Amino acid sequence: MEKKVLSKEELLKNKDQILAEQNAKHTKSNKPTLLTKKERKVLGIGKDEGRAVLKYARISSRKVKIVLDLIKNKGIDEAYAILKFTPKAASEVLYKLLKSAEANAVNNNSLNHDNLYIAEAFATQGPTLKRIMPRAQGRAFRIQKRTSHITLVVKERE
Repeated sequence: MEKKVLSKEELLKNKDQILAEQNAKHTKSNKPTLLTKKERKVLGIGKDEGRAVLKYARISSRKVKIVLDLIKNKGIDEAYAILKFTPKAASEVLYKLLKSAEANAVNNNSLNHDNLYIAEAFATQGPTLKRIMPRAQGRAFRIQKRTSHITLVVKERE
């Protein structure tokens, strides 16, 4: 069951139909149909946002989510101020990630810096590094060093 690869001309000719299929939810799983990177580029999907993803960050996703909730749906300048003055370990990582998402939006997609806001921000759990801590009488306790995958999406306010 292989998906047919369409040429650029075919994609542009059937643009309305493909976008309708993309926006329509699948009946069983409620997930949109998947498009290839080439199809997304030709159809212009994702050109209204700036996205930055950090994988395998050495901080627990629980700790990151606390700071993410502070900056969701805020303007970009307000989010910078919040991150700069929040005394959490995750705020420094998120500050750099927000700079990257802003740069992607402004440079790659030509969005206006003044109208940007944080549309989506989420952290999911990454792989856990398992380590051993020696204890008394020959025992060993396990230490779990958690990692996370963090995604920030900035969009332009209308």
